[in-house]
Amino acid sequence: MDRQMQATAPSATVGVPRVLFVCVQNAGRSQLAAMFLQQIGGRLVQVDSAGSRPAEAVYENVAQVMSERGAEVEGLKPRALTDEKVRSADYVITMGCGDDCPVFEHVHYEDWPVGDPDEADWEALEAIVADIERRVADFWDRIRR
Repeated sequence: MDRQMQATAPSATVGVPRVLFVCVQNAGRSQLAAMFLQQIGGRLVQVDSAGSRPAEAVYENVAQVMSERGAEVEGLKPRALTDEKVRSADYVITMGCGDDCPVFEHVHYEDWPVGDPDEADWEALEAIVADIERRVADFWDRIRR
């Protein structure tokens, strides 16, 4: 993503970093990434997720994985990407929808080429989940320094 190189580092913020994960439907990748970062960052990070074209519901296979990993999935719904969500973030991580994301000068952007878990078989889903988990852990290590 060209914007990753063009974006400036986030301005110093009071408190904790604010991270927004974005995918097309907010039904898979961004939900998983938000869960992983919330689990490892706890109160040291504010996490949100959104979709450029949100689905009606989180993918069943993703909800199952999230539940198995200890996340509360009852009432979990995809949410729409808004300018305000992006504007209030320090970091925006896109996965498959970077061109749909508004650009603001103070926000640091990254685009992660991650597979889509929609209709993935179990083996492919496990690989996608592991990829997202690794990327989130690496990202957290970079931003908390």
